[in-house]
Amino acid sequence: MKSLFALFLMVVLWSCNGQNDKIAPESSVPKQMALVKLANSPAFNKSFKVLLNAYWGLKESFIVEKDSAIAQSARTMILAADSLKLNELKADSNLIFTARTYSEGISSELIGLIGEKEILSKRRSFQMVSDQLYDLIRTVQYNQELLYHAYCNNAFDDQGAYWICLPNETQNPYLPKSTKTCCEIKDTIQLRTEHK
Repeated sequence: MKSLFALFLMVVLWSCNGQNDKIAPESSVPKQMALVKLANSPAFNKSFKVLLNAYWGLKESFIVEKDSAIAQSARTMILAADSLKLNELKADSNLIFTARTYSEGISSELIGLIGEKEILSKRRSFQMVSDQLYDLIRTVQYNQELLYHAYCNNAFDDQGAYWICLPNETQNPYLPKSTKTCCEIKDTIQLRTEHK
């Protein structure tokens, strides 16, 4: 029985060794393609600007801490995220799928935000919306205006939180009544795309 097992093992090893001769040369193996992205269409840029304007409205609603304004701004942003003209993106299907995932995630989180009762829970949802919006901006390479990725290390009892802002609008939506300024710019978002 042992000799039969040893013979079987030798056959397996010999056949595996023979497979190495059949591997295609490196130049003939297709490499994984990078996500291809060209300049965005005017229709896409317009719809994305609507999304950003809705986000600015939501951020301002958190700064004034008015529940009805937060709910209305969140509804406006849901509509903008759901109406984003992703079919107008000049990109490959993988990039469009990724962008759609982020826009759907933003809508879902905003629906949850509207259902929250406490302002702290609403702010945590806003943080998640901000994180997904940042990823969406970088995915679609929106380049129509200069944006900042801001950070406050004191938010949420020193856990820290990010948000997107314009250069002249860096007021903190997490600690709007704080006497000390808490806004550190972590990233400047001004992407350049290939024009074709």
